[in-house]
Amino acid sequence: MRNWRQPAGLSILSPVHFPFTDPWRKKPAPRHFQDLRVDGRGCEDYRCVDVETDVVSNTSGSARVKLGHTDILVGVKAEMGTPKLEKPNEGYLEFFVDCSANATPEFEGRGGDDLGTEIANTLYRIFNNKSSVDLKSLCISPREHCWILYVDVLLLECGGNLFDAISIAVKAALFNTRIPRVRVLEDEEGSKDIELSDDPYDCIRLSVENVPCIVTLCKIGYRHVVDATLQEEACSLASLLVSVTSKGVVTCMRKVGKGSLDPESIFEMMETGKRVGKVLHTSLQNILHKEESLGTKRQKVGFLG
Repeated sequence: MRNWRQPAGLSILSPVHFPFTDPWRKKPAPRHFQDLRVDGRGCEDYRCVDVETDVVSNTSGSARVKLGHTDILVGVKAEMGTPKLEKPNEGYLEFFVDCSANATPEFEGRGGDDLGTEIANTLYRIFNNKSSVDLKSLCISPREHCWILYVDVLLLECGGNLFDAISIAVKAALFNTRIPRVRVLEDEEGSKDIELSDDPYDCIRLSVENVPCIVTLCKIGYRHVVDATLQEEACSLASLLVSVTSKGVVTCMRKVGKGSLDPESIFEMMETGKRVGKVLHTSLQNILHKEESLGTKRQKVGFLG
């Protein structure tokens, strides 16, 4: 089962696999040969995605995602800090992206640093807001103490469609995150003391229901495709990043590339992103819950797979 693959699908690194296709997508007529890509996928089909959580032991949560030849590792570390002045009753997230030079020669020198900063800024815009993550649940004591989630992203291999793979890995890692329960004790003099629970099962979990995923649509000729390979990205002059929630709500859009997009294309790409994003969320949520239900019976692959 481990070596079994489909042209389009999503799976965890275990014997559980499921197809990733949109049953409501209308199939084009045979004459529309543009819907057939080099690897046999349609324009709205993803490659098989492997997802495994809890892969790094010294983190609060972690996940590894393989999307084709793209390999992403995400670790989340929860640390106590001080809330921001403009949001005294909320915690917050910090992102750091490390583009390993081993992933692709393009990351050598400043190339990897610039891309890492670009990805980190995009992730901050998408995830670090109260509509995506319940930041108030990260507050321990208003204006004094809060949880800061440091999200570290490591690019192990680059095979195209980085933003989508990273967003899937971030959501999976946040789902896997356990934050110790904190009790604020106040003495007679009014001074406060923070007490952390020693019980590993006495923790709080983040709700990832509204955490969005990124769907990148690459414009190639008159058509647009999702989950582009490196070869397809080389043929595209402009792409649209669409951040979509599980309910199909677009929270953020960003154009990348030197080319231009006409308004009609943007609308079509946005609708495709919403449609594909809803299926992606459903598939990911199902597999994360199924993986968690396996408990100790889950076959961990880690870095040996």
